[in-house]
Amino acid sequence: MSTRSLSKGCFVFKPSPKKRKVSRTTAYYFREGSSDLEDSELRFATCQSLQKQVKSETEQIEEELNEQLFDNLVSFLRRSHSAFQEKKTEWTCRTKSREIPTAALVLGVNVTDHDFTFRSLSEVLQNNVTPYIALLEAKDCPGIKNLMQKLLGQLMNCCIDVDSSEEEDYEHVSRSRVRCSMTTLINWYESATKRTDSETPGKKRTSSRHWQSPPVVVIFKDMESFTTKVLQDFVVISSQHIGEFPLVLIFGIATSPMIIHSLLPHSVSSLLCIELFQSLSCKDHLSTIIDKILLTTQFPLKLSEKVLQVLINIFLYHDFSVQNFIKGFQLCIVEHFHSNPLSVLCCQLEEAKRRVNSLSHNQCENVRRLPSFRRYVESQVSEKQIALLTVDSSLKEAVQKLLEDLNVYHENYFPILRCLHVFTSSLPKYPLGKQIRELHCACLENRVWETEEYESSLQLARMLNKSDLVTMLQKCVEILVSSPGREFDEIVEKLKEFLTQFQKLEEAYQERDESISPQKELQKKTNLYHLQKTLLELKESRRSKKLTKFEMLRFEVVDYIDSLVRHYLVPADHKTLHEIVYFNTASVLREHLNAAPRIALHTALNNPYSYLKSEALKSDGGSISNKAPDICIAYKLHLECGRLINLADWLEAFSTVVTAAEGPTADAASSDQVDDVIHARFIRAVSELELLGFIKPSKQKTDHVARLTWGGC
Repeated sequence: MSTRSLSKGCFVFKPSPKKRKVSRTTAYYFREGSSDLEDSELRFATCQSLQKQVKSETEQIEEELNEQLFDNLVSFLRRSHSAFQEKKTEWTCRTKSREIPTAALVLGVNVTDHDFTFRSLSEVLQNNVTPYIALLEAKDCPGIKNLMQKLLGQLMNCCIDVDSSEEEDYEHVSRSRVRCSMTTLINWYESATKRTDSETPGKKRTSSRHWQSPPVVVIFKDMESFTTKVLQDFVVISSQHIGEFPLVLIFGIATSPMIIHSLLPHSVSSLLCIELFQSLSCKDHLSTIIDKILLTTQFPLKLSEKVLQVLINIFLYHDFSVQNFIKGFQLCIVEHFHSNPLSVLCCQLEEAKRRVNSLSHNQCENVRRLPSFRRYVESQVSEKQIALLTVDSSLKEAVQKLLEDLNVYHENYFPILRCLHVFTSSLPKYPLGKQIRELHCACLENRVWETEEYESSLQLARMLNKSDLVTMLQKCVEILVSSPGREFDEIVEKLKEFLTQFQKLEEAYQERDESISPQKELQKKTNLYHLQKTLLELKESRRSKKLTKFEMLRFEVVDYIDSLVRHYLVPADHKTLHEIVYFNTASVLREHLNAAPRIALHTALNNPYSYLKSEALKSDGGSISNKAPDICIAYKLHLECGRLINLADWLEAFSTVVTAAEGPTADAASSDQVDDVIHARFIRAVSELELLGFIKPSKQKTDHVARLTWGGC
């Protein structure tokens, strides 16, 4: 604003109206291409709903898997606590020996899952046993004072002062600061239990679900990481007061229970009454999650073979973390609904049919662009092709029918997959894998019946004995009876017919009179003619190799299972509209979950525009922009040097690039005349490169640094 008035005066300018900041919802970021905001919001809502379902189901599965372990721990606490509560002889003996009840909880190497397990355990104990629970980590307890401070802080929920004097009154310090000692803990426990017991009957008791005089449970989440001295001091101190209040220790162990005896000498470990508890194997845990989350029709989103293999490889070769596997699956859900406009149809069948009727013309065009739908159109007659490609109503009718066929495919696929796994999981050397996830990946990758592993499995299945074959058929009947598939009635009847035939063969073998075999004929007295005749019969029977009734029936069973596999286990990418419900962008998932720090660092330093998205940072291939961050300029300059870099030359080049925007000057820049600010910027950039590990000081020359990467030594 300005004025051209020649006279002096006071001019008033009204403030310009402030622009309202447009608030963008999360659904806004689900926009993709030409899809409207309504579809974005619907996709986002569907994604959120599916995320909540997956989270709820996985938590329920994990609770069921840990239920037995937690019940055993509660029983252990009950046994330890009953002795203290009833003052029996057993507790008296334990008091004299100063033994502390200790649970050694072996959780396995999946350390990232331990936090969830301990949180669940704490909730179970707080809801059913005791409110006095402390979770300690090694990083918070470098010394015994810190450990006691953390322990009292969690139990008493107050500010802890390590240096408080003992003369302070307990009632006063309980409200402000307390001294970290076992005596303070015992006094607090006695006060807390007396206060709970003295509650009036009319007043609602908050601890009615807890035991009388509940125990104090101290959980060492990462026992291996604790300092030996800290553990020893705490155990010795606690054992001297074990008769005054019920203390129970829980050691979280990732490796082996023998670590207790490695960290604690015999004089200290003998003060612990240790009982071992083993959690479920992380591999079994993963198998259960895959079986109940991925191999079911409960959730509409499915994973392709490559995506599932990425998640499984990260689990097997990196962390053994089931929680990270679940997070990876949730990431697949977000990526699928964010990147695929047609994921609005990735929901339950009835809801998907309703959404098909409200598809816009642009969404119909997106359907027509799908490769699987193009193959479907090409297989139709010309009139049908024209209608599908030009009339939206005809397209919607076809999409509804195809979605229904895709749903039926999944209803039939998973039960038959389980039946095939029943036959292949017990074969020698497991040609198709021991776990059902391996068989599932093989079926998704290509036609499994065309692989050598499948042929090998069929040959081994044709040599199964009767008892194993009957057991497998019974399991298949149970799987198919409990499955929602519409076409399984005939299959179940056929399998039951096979079982009946095996039963009849067994009865026929038992009722049949023992016939005299050719071998028994040889044992009788005979002349040379009869002997020669018997030997010829044996020879002919061996040449002919006639199949028995059992062998013929076994071949028939295996051939029938083979026919089911060929009919129902067609790869998903052969089905029309599979792109709607299958997430198959493994590269995106690998980019998010498989970190490549070397590539990321090189990209960021060599081309900062890829991360900062500033137009000023755009530059040609080999040029160095003076607008780039200092570390990027120093990095590009160091790439042009050899094994040893002269700091003076490097600084001069850095100064030349930084001051390039000012144009040529009369005096050339030198190391002596460089500006102090540029000098400081250069020192900082070099220090950052040294911190990242690109260079190091050289002992050969004091004014040089050595490269460590990309040809550096």
